[in-house]
Amino acid sequence: MCTVGVTGAGGLTARWAGRGTRGVLSGLAAVGLAFTNLPLLVVSVVALALSPVPFLGLALVPWTMSLVRMRADLERRRASRTGVLVTRPYHPEPERAAPGGWQRFRWTVTDPATWRDIAWLAPGAVVGCGLGVIAVLLPLYGIAGLTLTPLWIWLGTGWYGYGAIWSVESPGAGLLCVPQGAFFLAAGLSLAPWLRRVDAHFAHLFLAPTKTAELRLRVTQLTVTRADTVDAQAAELRRIERDLHDGVQARLVSLSMVIGLADELLDRNPAGARKLLAEARESSGAALVELRHLVRGIHPPVLAERGLSGAVRALAIGLPVEISVEVDLPGRPDTPVESAAYFAIAETLTNLVRHSHAHRGSVTLRHTSGVLTIVVTDDGNGGADPTAGSGLRGIERRLAAFDGTMALSSPPSGPTVITMELPCALSLPKTTPSSGTG
Repeated sequence: MCTVGVTGAGGLTARWAGRGTRGVLSGLAAVGLAFTNLPLLVVSVVALALSPVPFLGLALVPWTMSLVRMRADLERRRASRTGVLVTRPYHPEPERAAPGGWQRFRWTVTDPATWRDIAWLAPGAVVGCGLGVIAVLLPLYGIAGLTLTPLWIWLGTGWYGYGAIWSVESPGAGLLCVPQGAFFLAAGLSLAPWLRRVDAHFAHLFLAPTKTAELRLRVTQLTVTRADTVDAQAAELRRIERDLHDGVQARLVSLSMVIGLADELLDRNPAGARKLLAEARESSGAALVELRHLVRGIHPPVLAERGLSGAVRALAIGLPVEISVEVDLPGRPDTPVESAAYFAIAETLTNLVRHSHAHRGSVTLRHTSGVLTIVVTDDGNGGADPTAGSGLRGIERRLAAFDGTMALSSPPSGPTVITMELPCALSLPKTTPSSGTG
């Protein structure tokens, strides 16, 4: 038990030191990036001043603003890594907006986010540089205090580089710097991540979309999602129609013809009629099987009977790859969400079997904070690419209809981890009231 406690404490210390070190390095990067803001601001002002010049302004302003947006996007990504989500607020680029043309110029200068980016450059540089300097100097000051005594012993003379509080002129004074250095090092590592979050929140004030922009982006997203959903539904209807026409309908036509021939032979050749009726029985059984497969593709009966948990377990059992299933769902999602989740998992597992060459995989389902999270992993070759085929894109479109998202991590050597999230509420599990006596 003591060993576990020590290991846990060591792990916490390592994570704390790791977070602090990353915060210090991020502060150092903030200092360096801050020096790019001022040249960008100067170039932007010059480009806007030259905008009335024919041809020159039309080409220079969009090019300059693209550089500003690249810098702002970099800061958004840095802020998002600290847990402060900053989404891109820009208007969609117009179609056929040629470089150096009026349409591209107008798209750039009429976007309020462009002016918010420019307004952020100067204060962002000051805040980022100031907080970055604090994040870097505090731990460096502490490291200097910890190393003064060895330096004093090695040099054999006074060492005056750390004299903000004490001047080190004797071994005793050097030893007094050790606890001071440890304090400043610990304080610097503790404050560095917090300083980065402060800088991220400051960037959020300027670089995040306004309420109007968020509404506009939401409308754009819903428009795209609706179009994708309509296309997906149309494709699904065409598939069902094709399966009915080429499968069940063809068998039923053949069945009708066989029964007609049997009816004609019933009086003249009873043995032949019985043979045809036997063929008709087999054909009707095959048609029924195809019809069941078709219905299962629309809404599997196992999903209605056992819910998402039981349906996924039944799906995993029928695969040639060992799949472990872990479910933590206190209730059932709505039927459309449940169906979308099931088919998304089915498509993911199909890709796993066909392309990953995996020996085993896992499916985890849980519901927290109003979001159904599905994680599918495998130990295969990795290298999954959503742009290489329609499978993963189809999953994204299916989830997007319910405001869901999909995240993919699949390095070339594996493993592959697919995380799907669907906002939804769960219905309370049905309970059977106990019958009492009396």
